[in-house]
Amino acid sequence: MIQNCCKRIALFPGTFDPFTRGHQSIVDRALLLFDEVVIAIGCNTTKKPLFTVDERVNMLEQLYAQEPRVRVVAYSGLTIDAARQCGAKFMLRGVRSTVDFEYEKSLADVNREISDVETIVLFTEPIYAHVSSSVVRELLHYGHDVTALIPPSMKLPLR
Repeated sequence: MIQNCCKRIALFPGTFDPFTRGHQSIVDRALLLFDEVVIAIGCNTTKKPLFTVDERVNMLEQLYAQEPRVRVVAYSGLTIDAARQCGAKFMLRGVRSTVDFEYEKSLADVNREISDVETIVLFTEPIYAHVSSSVVRELLHYGHDVTALIPPSMKLPLR
């Protein structure tokens, strides 16, 4: 067993409302690089989520129940503080476009300035580049089937 101080722990923050196949791809690929991935569900009071924080935590805990190297937490406040609380030295981010990249670079620069947490960017696989939580929420709102956009074994709470 690797000692906690030596473990490569990555924090993967987001609202994950809901978690998509693109998110799942990032986590799966990150598990090849890190000893542990902490999926951190942010509580953002400026957003109106479709699913409660508890529902999102439960969905992801069920999805990764058989993967002991994935942990799911909820947090509020600064993401960098959540990384410190989890013992993460890496911030994991997925990027779909150049717009995402510019935004993530700015955040990475600030985080590096105020902490010892390094940001690692994984580019979205092209097959998932069009998938976002916003698109999934919109489709759900209008009663469309989203099974192709979310992990196959993930069960969305009924609305």
